[in-house]
Amino acid sequence: MEQFIMKGGKPLKGEVVIGGAKNAALGIIAGALLTDDNVTIENLPDVRDINVMLEALKEVGATVKRIDRHTAVINAADVQDVSIDDEYIRKIRASYYFIGALLGKYHKAIVPLPGGCAIGSRPIDQHIKGFRALGTNVEIKNGCVQAEAPDGLKAAHIYLDVVSVGATINIMLASVLAEGRTIVENVAKEPHIVDVANFLNSMGANIKGAGTDTIRIKGVKKLHGTTYAVIPDQIEAGTFMCAAAATRGDVLIKNVIPKHLESISAKLLEMGNTIYEYDEAIRVIGADVQHPTDVKTLPYPGFPTDMQPQMAVTLALAEGTSVVIESIFENRFKYVDELARMGSNIKVEGNVSVIDGVKGFTGASVNALDLRAGAALVIAGLCAEGITIVNEIGYIQRGYEHFDKKLQTLGADIAMVDSDRAIQKFKLRVG
Repeated sequence: MEQFIMKGGKPLKGEVVIGGAKNAALGIIAGALLTDDNVTIENLPDVRDINVMLEALKEVGATVKRIDRHTAVINAADVQDVSIDDEYIRKIRASYYFIGALLGKYHKAIVPLPGGCAIGSRPIDQHIKGFRALGTNVEIKNGCVQAEAPDGLKAAHIYLDVVSVGATINIMLASVLAEGRTIVENVAKEPHIVDVANFLNSMGANIKGAGTDTIRIKGVKKLHGTTYAVIPDQIEAGTFMCAAAATRGDVLIKNVIPKHLESISAKLLEMGNTIYEYDEAIRVIGADVQHPTDVKTLPYPGFPTDMQPQMAVTLALAEGTSVVIESIFENRFKYVDELARMGSNIKVEGNVSVIDGVKGFTGASVNALDLRAGAALVIAGLCAEGITIVNEIGYIQRGYEHFDKKLQTLGADIAMVDSDRAIQKFKLRVG
């Protein structure tokens, strides 16, 4: 079983390059099914969720060629099967994007109900509402979503009851080839929504309004191939921003879009950290003494729920009391018990955590209970006195490419190990 082991106490210093946005790339990969031409996707992150999506494309008959670690060419001309199911696709959340893409092109899809991190209830009722509005019959059978539009998809006016990133992308995928003009209101506005829309438009789709409350989609008869580069990952960048602040380091984070990071920058500035913004980079210098602040997670452009655990770790080392309100997922505070093993002082009541800052953490063996919680525990370990071991790092590898290696380039004493011997070797090296 692979683990991360680290010795804390060193400020992170240097430069790190951010990879492509996982959440954008997942929707874009599914969107490649919508044409028979070659689709070249650049700046793909080399993480488990992406590799599972690419393998699933092969399962239904698409050709996938990896040009290099971050570039793939997809051709879906020979797709015959509209049923996607294997043991891996059931474990990732983004499997549901195949429903929209297969419906859009073939008017039929059978896809397992999504998995992913257990951070709370994430129903797909808004997805189903959108598909039904477009003229699709949808049933849940044997753990799968079975959807079919015998007469093809027809444009509709859809109002989402709650803002949903997944439903917004799925409805876009389904409706770009539908007959007529589809209007979707109360949509998500995250950067990866805009990126998927830009990708589909580069294939000949007619989507307007992505990034606003209302998206308008005029159906086209056919999409063509394209070459498209995925935007940088907002959450990976934010994670390194928090790591720089928490360790009192000085890190230049390259290949980012600073506007996407404004809510994170604002909170780190409130804490007393120094931030410099450049065209495609951001520099974070951690203050020796950091102030408490309050955070509430909200849909974009609010503070992202995917950054809540990393920010909580940073606040747990500030002087004073902070309050974090989680308004998106109800089970996002599970990491608090793990952080307590390291000496944090956090009390959780419902969707609110009250964080009393401590002077430092001490090393411990902790479990990564989900993707972002795992990254947060690594940050805590880098700040802690002594040795920290983070278990269950498969969650972290779902969304962070070579996390340990990137941290090593910033001076962190961290390694991936898979045996007691490797752990002892690391302890001897850093001891």
